[in-house]
Amino acid sequence: MKIYDSAQKKKVVFEELSSGKVSIYVCGPTVYDIAHLGHGRSACSFDIIRRYFIYKGFDVSYISNFTDIDDKMIKRAEEEKISVKELSEKIIPEYDKDYEELGIMRPDHQPRATEFIEPMIELVEKLEEKGFTYKLEDGIYYDISKYEQYGQLSKQKLEDLEMGARIKVNEDKKNPYDFVLWKFKKEGEPFWPSKWGDGRPGWHLECSAMSHAILGQQFDIHGGGLDLKFPHHECEVAQSKGAFGQDSFAKYWMHNGFINVDNEKMSKSLGNFFTLKDIFKRYDPKVVRFMFIQTHYRNPINFSDKLLDQAKAALKRVHDLVEKVNRIEDENAPNANLDDLIEHSKEKFVSFMDDDFDTSGALGAVFEVVKEVNQLLSNGNLGRADKEKILAFLEDVDQVFQVLIPKKSTLSDKEKVEIENLIKERNQARDDKDFQKADEIRDQLVSKGIMLEDTSSGTVWKKI
Repeated sequence: MKIYDSAQKKKVVFEELSSGKVSIYVCGPTVYDIAHLGHGRSACSFDIIRRYFIYKGFDVSYISNFTDIDDKMIKRAEEEKISVKELSEKIIPEYDKDYEELGIMRPDHQPRATEFIEPMIELVEKLEEKGFTYKLEDGIYYDISKYEQYGQLSKQKLEDLEMGARIKVNEDKKNPYDFVLWKFKKEGEPFWPSKWGDGRPGWHLECSAMSHAILGQQFDIHGGGLDLKFPHHECEVAQSKGAFGQDSFAKYWMHNGFINVDNEKMSKSLGNFFTLKDIFKRYDPKVVRFMFIQTHYRNPINFSDKLLDQAKAALKRVHDLVEKVNRIEDENAPNANLDDLIEHSKEKFVSFMDDDFDTSGALGAVFEVVKEVNQLLSNGNLGRADKEKILAFLEDVDQVFQVLIPKKSTLSDKEKVEIENLIKERNQARDDKDFQKADEIRDQLVSKGIMLEDTSSGTVWKKI
């Protein structure tokens, strides 16, 4: 099994630290506003990665945090005239709802930064003891000149780096790239006591402390969006390895690609910004998830309604097939070619997923089955034994994808009987060449949200 390690900039054979176990820490959102497509893409990417490790039999410990204290949180709370805590309590449940809609598993631990202030202070103290810090009027800073490996993760020379920090550069800093570990309190801002004075943690400090507190000094994978690689993850490396040594922190680094709109990175400043809730009003969340996994997690997605429409059409092909297969009642002899088809596609699915979680290729293997099974259905060559094999295959790979099996009908038994009776009545009308009546019955069913499809083996229906 190979993964792409962002630190080495190449695919490597994955070797877990502890046999049969995988520990993953993924940087979560700053909860000053509701989730956008970029958040959804990252969450889906690492959900797929997590689910595939589980599929392969690993015991996975998965951590993803909420940043509930930083400059953006404070600014937004001031604008809304509420406390920072009230803001986080309002926004976090919205993330939970949106992620649940996308089929994302809850993390094993979902720490909030404000719950780990003491470990953050202890980490700064450790860095202070080792000579990595200095004090300025507004806080305690990390001196990157004391950490020779700074810049290795993002593979940039120090002099070429752009700061990209969340605050203006402090001209009193020893180096322009030094970053704050502990910010001294300002009027009206949340604060906690420390040996240096009341204040709050710097953004970069938070994930280093939380990952260490929950997973220990070393864990398997640290993940997040590509935009976090520098400066956030670079600073995390400097803090954690500065405090605990070069063999500490993440063994592998993984980063998902950007969401682009018209080939430009999605951002509020460009006005090409879409929240998940906005998209869910127009598209089923399963379609959005399918759109994400059609593209390899490291590649950019050039977002558009056209892309969502394509995803919707492709997913409909799978759901339609599931509906048709579920209706197979014939006692035909098992199809001799079906076992080979499913076995071959299963092997391809695993092969693609073992190659750095190539969901695009793995979906291709699934659609080979969809295409062949549709052909077999149209020829009436499948029976009940085949039905179980096809559904078992789709359910198996959907442990990872979480999109292939449509929601079960919520219709009552009585409603189902009424539908079947109307279909019989329509079929009789067609036999009697009363096509007007047949069309009226079809329209009546459509108005109830029931779509009909006439096949060589009879009329099938599904709820739309």
